[in-house]
Amino acid sequence: MSCKMSRVFREIIRAHKAGSALNVRAFSVSSANNSDEFDIVVVGGGIVGAATARELKQRYPNYKMAIVEKEADLARHQSGHNSGVLHAGIYYKPGSLKAKLCVEGLNLAYKYCDSKKIPYKKVGKLIVASTPDEVDKLHDLHERGKKNNVAGLELIKGERSIKAIEPVCEGLEALWSPNTGIVDWAVVTKSYGEDFRKGGGTIHLNFEVNGFEEAKDGGHPVLIKSKSGKTIKAKYVLTCGGLQSDKLAEMSGCPRSPRIVPFRGEYLLLSPEKAPMVTTNIYPVPDPRFPFLGVHFTPRMDGSIWLGPNAVLAFKREGYKWTDINIGELMDALLYPGFRKMAFKYVRAGLHEMAKSLYTPLQVKDLQKYIPSITAKDCLSGPSGVRAQALDDEGNLLEDFYFDMKKDQGASSTADRILHCRNAPSPGATSSLAIGKMIADKIRDEFKLS
Repeated sequence: MSCKMSRVFREIIRAHKAGSALNVRAFSVSSANNSDEFDIVVVGGGIVGAATARELKQRYPNYKMAIVEKEADLARHQSGHNSGVLHAGIYYKPGSLKAKLCVEGLNLAYKYCDSKKIPYKKVGKLIVASTPDEVDKLHDLHERGKKNNVAGLELIKGERSIKAIEPVCEGLEALWSPNTGIVDWAVVTKSYGEDFRKGGGTIHLNFEVNGFEEAKDGGHPVLIKSKSGKTIKAKYVLTCGGLQSDKLAEMSGCPRSPRIVPFRGEYLLLSPEKAPMVTTNIYPVPDPRFPFLGVHFTPRMDGSIWLGPNAVLAFKREGYKWTDINIGELMDALLYPGFRKMAFKYVRAGLHEMAKSLYTPLQVKDLQKYIPSITAKDCLSGPSGVRAQALDDEGNLLEDFYFDMKKDQGASSTADRILHCRNAPSPGATSSLAIGKMIADKIRDEFKLS
């Protein structure tokens, strides 16, 4: 009798004694007893990785799955260092994947938070035009939002109407989005992880992946190595590495392009005395040349008000302040032709962002367009986040999802078993549940899962 059949019979006897039913299919999915062998492994414990792992576990409950995360907890980087906004889907090109996923994801996020009793607030958002030129762009944005089926979107004309919503705000016209909200996305990410764990998934923390190799075990041919020396095996792998996504792709033989270039966004905090004056999100009309939404006022779940962010090159992939420097990662960005082309194209804007970072009154000047009573004395140093911005070789900012897989050329049986999500653009957090469904569909198709 084979070892595998012996395990099955032992499990049948154990289940019989316990008075429980046996799910035989589990044995056909994963050769079971080795805790370091999995059917699917998701690399990356940010919100996209956690949401996708959760979705996969719900679809394939008998598959043995794991999340591996290099930090000591989930959501340590982009997912836990953002403004915490639930976006309504106004900004994105009608018919685009980003628009569809954001609108769908917002509805799913509210339902999920309700079901899990995760606190959130529908504080709304004002996108304010302060010049006649911005008014024209605002009208275009209004049409875009309507085509995207953004719920409750309303064009507000005149300062009096704006002040009826936010008494301290000034502007010519504004878009009012009552369905925009705020939440702590780190809490949501950890809740996704808990769902995954309760469904039978395993989460390996402090597991920094540094290579993929072909395993000798034909049943689980992908050997995933970590810097600590620990290894696990998998049948299939999905990477959602965020700031490290291009490096992970290169480990399995994919090209480095598109390259991740880290941009740090630094926030100020409105003083506790002035914080109660802001009750809703106040955003500028965005510059269509950039993926960043500009300096804005963001209420937080703890009652604080974040002001910003700017956007400057980070000197380290996970560099949250000017003194965080990794020479290798910095040179990797500076020597990349795509970055140099983008920097040359937007050199003036880049220098202005750096100046705002080093001299607070310049950032306050942008804020005063909307609330003139705010002064530099009202603004305190605040937190920062780092955005993983994917750039192609021509210096173009990737605005859509980008997946990569090195198709097997006969040299390795692992090449077509590792799928890389190399760009999951903003609003990735808001769209996370919808993105998880989309990526799960892609995994089903690429790996021919039943």
